[in-house]
Amino acid sequence: QVQLVESGGGLVQPGGSLRLSCAASGFTLDYYTIGWFRQAPGKEREGVSCISSSGGNTYYADSVKGRFTISRDNAKNTVYLQMNSLKPEDTAVYYCAALGSYRLCMLQAVYGVDYWGEGTLVTVSS
Repeated sequence: QVQLVESGGGLVQPGGSLRLSCAASGFTLDYYTIGWFRQAPGKEREGVSCISSSGGNTYYADSVKGRFTISRDNAKNTVYLQMNSLKPEDTAVYYCAALGSYRLCMLQAVYGVDYWGEGTLVTVSS
């Protein structure tokens, strides 16, 4: 069974940190670009970050640049999103996604997603 499973979400105070994980089962992540997307209540899903299959290229939305870091460990079939200096506006459900194209990930083209995770909730509040 092909699955992407996110973990690591939770409640954190403004200025705090969280590390999200995205683990794949049933397939190997080696050949996929992995993207993190998020959806806040009442808003559309937006792209946050992408990492190419080799890990050599990364992309960040302007809203998270300098605060979030994406990385991958293909040996563990897992991708991570380290989130620092969190703000209330980062509150959202975070989804990881596997895409065949790094370019489509950067374009936040959800139609390019082959597999979605079910999401993990991040709440930034005092």
